[in-house]
Amino acid sequence: MKTLLTLFTALLTLAASTPTSPAEKSKTPDKASKIKAITPEVQTAKWAVKWWMPRHKQKIADLAKKKRVDLLMIGDSITHGWEGRGKATWQKYYAQRNAFNIGFSGDRTENVLWRLQNGAISGISPKLAVLMIGTNNAGHRREKSQHTALGIKTILKELKKRLPKTKILVLAIFPRGAKPNDHLRKLNVATNKIIAKYADNKSIFFLDINPVFLDRNGDLPKSIMPDRLHPNQKGYEIWAKAMEPTIKRLMADSR
Repeated sequence: MKTLLTLFTALLTLAASTPTSPAEKSKTPDKASKIKAITPEVQTAKWAVKWWMPRHKQKIADLAKKKRVDLLMIGDSITHGWEGRGKATWQKYYAQRNAFNIGFSGDRTENVLWRLQNGAISGISPKLAVLMIGTNNAGHRREKSQHTALGIKTILKELKKRLPKTKILVLAIFPRGAKPNDHLRKLNVATNKIIAKYADNKSIFFLDINPVFLDRNGDLPKSIMPDRLHPNQKGYEIWAKAMEPTIKRLMADSR
């Protein structure tokens, strides 16, 4: 009986000390790798695939022709809209500042990451980069605010690596939905609370201009964002005016 007990104990010890096989290791979930917001990826939405990659390639070609870029705008459809409903305002505020726009409709944090890693900012060293991204992380897949914020943090690391001399202004994700209790707006608000802490006020800065879009009840008027998401011409003018003092200060302080 004693011999059997000794043998049983030895077998348990051996089993506990046996290395995990590669197959078994593959079953262990890697939490970080499962967070889509930090995994670089091209845009795969059916409505965007026909133009997304051609736009990326065209932007790279346009960038190669520019002698310099002092102000860089990075984001999703809201930033993309500077080329549409915000075009007149862009000409008024940013054209003379050697500005370049790499906003892409439908983009989430992982799409911006892919673009940054694949030529979107090669060969430039702007004085200032303005970043607003994340509303599609909320809108497309109801992503946890912590994950969206981690995606933004990963973008900031990528920007600092590729543009070490550039100051970065992180904008709070704009309000969306008609009311303050809108679920997607609440996700954005929670993300903003996290990303505000990324600012060191040396190379990374945070600016929340969201109150300028809202009425006294916190409602988002259709007169500014008709679909309660994208600014119209009036909305872009409001955005530019609210951001101008910070843009002016940060660009003046740059080299």
